[in-house]
Amino acid sequence: MSFPLLTATAALPAIGAIATAAVPAARRTAAKWLALLVSLATLVLAAIVLVRFDPDGDRYQLTESHWWIKDFGVRYELGVDGIGVALVALTALLIPFIILAGWHDADPLETGAESLSSFAAGRWRPTQGFFALILAVEAMVIISFEATDVFVFYIFFEAMLIPMYFLIGGFGDRAHEHGEETASTQRSYAAVKFLLYNLAGGLIMLAAVIGLHVAAGSFSLQEIAEARANGSLDMATNTERWLFLGFFFAFAVKAPLWPLHTWLPNAMGEATAPVAVLITAVVDKVGTFAMLRFCLQLFPEASKWATPAILVLAVISIIYGALLAVGQRDIKRLVAYASISHFGFIIMGIFAMTSEGQSGATLYMVNHGISTAALMLVAGFLISRRGSRLIADYGGVQKVAPVLAGTFLIGGLATLSLPGLAPFVSEFLVLVGTFANYPVIGIIATFGIVLAALYTLVLYQRTMTGPVKPEVATMPDLRVRELVVVAPLVVLLIFLGVYPKPVTDIVNPAVKQTMSDLEKKDPQPEVEAAK
Repeated sequence: MSFPLLTATAALPAIGAIATAAVPAARRTAAKWLALLVSLATLVLAAIVLVRFDPDGDRYQLTESHWWIKDFGVRYELGVDGIGVALVALTALLIPFIILAGWHDADPLETGAESLSSFAAGRWRPTQGFFALILAVEAMVIISFEATDVFVFYIFFEAMLIPMYFLIGGFGDRAHEHGEETASTQRSYAAVKFLLYNLAGGLIMLAAVIGLHVAAGSFSLQEIAEARANGSLDMATNTERWLFLGFFFAFAVKAPLWPLHTWLPNAMGEATAPVAVLITAVVDKVGTFAMLRFCLQLFPEASKWATPAILVLAVISIIYGALLAVGQRDIKRLVAYASISHFGFIIMGIFAMTSEGQSGATLYMVNHGISTAALMLVAGFLISRRGSRLIADYGGVQKVAPVLAGTFLIGGLATLSLPGLAPFVSEFLVLVGTFANYPVIGIIATFGIVLAALYTLVLYQRTMTGPVKPEVATMPDLRVRELVVVAPLVVLLIFLGVYPKPVTDIVNPAVKQTMSDLEKKDPQPEVEAAK
C-alpha cells in the first residue's frame, strides 16, 4: 500500500490540534511553538502533494479509497485535481502566517490571571485552545478540498463550523469602542449568527446529499461521473434542479453570496484579525470550490439552467459589497464587505461557463486569499497598536511607521486589483470570460473595480496620510515577527502578479475537464473577413 499522503496532510494538523490542547496551562509559549511547527510540517506535506501532482495526468490523483460505512455505501475517498491541490497549498501556506500573526491574541490580559474567575471576567483566555482550534480548522478545510465522496465532504464541511464558532465567540477582538462587556455580547451575537446561517445551509444540503444517493445510488463523485458518462444515470430534470439548489444554497451561504452574506461582516468584525483571515481567505473558499467540484460536475444541466439567476446575484454582490465598503467606519468591516464583492467576482467567473472565467475564478481564490491575508493582518497590527478599529481614530501613520504604511498600501492596491499584483490577472480573466457569454453582466461588474479603487484609496488616505494624530505619534513600526508574516505575502503578490503561470498550469487542465462535464465550448471571437 502506498503512503496515504492526502490523509497525512489532513491528519497532521488534527493530531497537532489535540497535542496543542493537551499542553499544560502554564506552558503557553510551548503550545504556540508546537502549533507553529505542526503548521510548517503540514506545509511541507502540502508542498510534496503539489510536487507529485501531474497537471497532465489523471483527473484525480494521489487517490485513496476505503470502505467507511459499507451498509450505507459511504467510502472514505480522497483525491485532488488541479483546483483542489491549489487550494490545499493555499491553506497550508496561510496557516503558519495566521498563527504567527495571532501569537499574542490569546494571551491573558493580566499576568498570572489563570483561574476560572479570571476566564469568566475575560481577563484570561486559554492560549492552547486558540491555537488548537486553528489547527483543527486547517485539518477540516484540507480534507474538504480532498474529499471525492459527497458524504465525507459533507461531514467536514459541517464539522469546521464548531471550531470556528469558538474562535469567533471565545477569542474575539479586544479593540472595541464600547468596552469589554459590550464586546463580549457582540462577539456572541456574531458567533451565533455565523453558526445559524451555516447550519441552515448545511441542513438543506444534507437533504440534497440523501436525495443524491437515492437518485444516483452512490456518494462517490467519480462513480456518479462515470455513470453519467456511460449513460447508466439518467436523472430527471426536476430532480437534478432541486438537488442542485440544495447544494448551491449551502455553498452560497459559505461563499458568501448576496443575500446570504450578512453573517460575514459581523464575524470578521468581531474576530481577531488572524481569525478574520481564516474565515475569508480559507474557510469561505470551501464554498466556491464546492460550486466547481460538486454543483457543476454532479448537476451540469441544472447548473446551466440556474446560470442567469446566479450571475445576477453575483453582480449584485460585487456592486453591493463595494458600495457598503465605501461607507464603512470600521476597518475590519470594510475588508469584510470588500471580500463580499470579491466573492461575487469568483462566483461570476465560475458560472460564466467559459475556460477563462473558471480559470480566473480559481486563480482569484488563491490570489484573494493572499491579498486579503496581507491587508487584514497588517490592519490587525495597526489596530493592536492603537486599540481601535475606527478609521477616524487614525491619521498620519505613514510618517511614524512607514514600513507598516507601505505594506498596508500594497495589500490595499492588491485588493483593488492593480496591474502588476496577483489579483489583477484573475480579475481580468474573470471579466474576459464573462464578457464572452454575458457582456451586460461583465459591463456592470466593471463598476465594482471603480468602487474598489475608491474604498481602498480613501481608507489609505484617512488612516495613513495627513497630520499625525497625537494617539499615533508614538506608534512603533512593524516588528521582526510581523515582518516575517507580511514580507512573504507581499513577495507572493508581486510574483504571481508578474508570473501567474505556475498556478494557471495546474488549474487549467481541471477547468477543461469541468467544461467537458458541462458539454460547453468557449465562444469563438467573430473575425470579420478581409476584403
